Amino acid sequence: MTTPGPPTSSARTKGGELRAKVARLLADRPADALTIGGMARHLGHSHGAVRNAALTLVRRGEADQGGSGQPEFRANAKTAAAAQTAVISPPGTHSPRAQAAMARTTIPAAATPRQTGPIRRAGGQLYHPRELADLPDVEALNRLRDADVPVLLYGPPGTGKTSLVEAAFPDLLTVAGDGDTTVGDLIGEYTQADSGGYVFQYGPLVTAMTEGRALLIDDATLISPKVLAALYPAMDGRRQIQVKAHKGETIKAEPGFYVVAGHNPGVHGAVLTEALSSRFSVQIQIGTDYDLALALRIDARVVRVARHLARQVELGELGWAPQLRELLSYQKTEAVLGTQAALANLVGIAPVEDRDAVADAIIKAAGVKKIAPLTLGKQLPASAVRQPPGSTGSAQRGRSR
Repeated sequence: MTTPGPPTSSARTKGGELRAKVARLLADRPADALTIGGMARHLGHSHGAVRNAALTLVRRGEADQGGSGQPEFRANAKTAAAAQTAVISPPGTHSPRAQAAMARTTIPAAATPRQTGPIRRAGGQLYHPRELADLPDVEALNRLRDADVPVLLYGPPGTGKTSLVEAAFPDLLTVAGDGDTTVGDLIGEYTQADSGGYVFQYGPLVTAMTEGRALLIDDATLISPKVLAALYPAMDGRRQIQVKAHKGETIKAEPGFYVVAGHNPGVHGAVLTEALSSRFSVQIQIGTDYDLALALRIDARVVRVARHLARQVELGELGWAPQLRELLSYQKTEAVLGTQAALANLVGIAPVEDRDAVADAIIKAAGVKKIAPLTLGKQLPASAVRQPPGSTGSAQRGRSR
């Protein structure tokens, strides 16, 4: 039995082909919510590559993402069109966007307009800029990009690190890091084409380099240091990488290529190595803007609780405090299930070792006598249960047997 060898240059996949395949799969099954694993098995590509393609579709508004735990993806009105064409090209198939990148870098930093109002991200969500070094944060990041100064954003999950980068860089590509991320997820790998042959699918790092785009390495400290080492030559003076898996091809970074990374300190498995830290000249701590939470009309009592808990975390007395993501979730839960249930859920999502402290803070601030994690209670009588449409008859038949 022989193994497939590298394809000739004419057999290269067109950039964005996997994204088009994912879009086609979603468009062909409009009633289904598909997981990364399910799509990867169906298409014969790695989980990481399919995840990046699906998330790109979502950022472009060409698919919808849902699921409270494992992410699920559905087709929307733009998915079918996205399945028709591949947008990102592999190296050598088009001229990079050097002219636009050079135009940006020749504008004096002081002439950059100050972006202080809400910014609509690619997925449609609004981002509210915060102050950084006497500048709106999105403007500060763009100035750092113009100067080619890599940035590491660090802070608890849910504080808006990814949202900030998406708002600052509309041309962003993202690698969602975890312990299973491979070099192939960054640079590319051989995959089986519809024809049955094997072709090399370029990864987001190569695409960002050849098109002069921004690249976010999200949860970078969850990725193996050996895998991250493949990124470093692109970030230093060499600004190039060698794709050993594809004939030793050399990829050079075009103007505009920029790397930013996200790090969640304290998350299990996260390790900020000296090699990684030294690659990022600027490191910015990101916390929750509790004033913004109040402006978004989140219950002031809950925001007060979150502030109090955050101070305890800073003092080392506690390990967890609600961030903006949890506060927005609280607001949605309160609208659906009511205040008592939303408060109980806030206790329940806290780490077990911190729940008592969270519950005590809520009791004092909200004036409730007792609060515990949201839990199922005793079984209700059948007469009190609202039956879903179409289920009454079958339930009645079940009782008559």
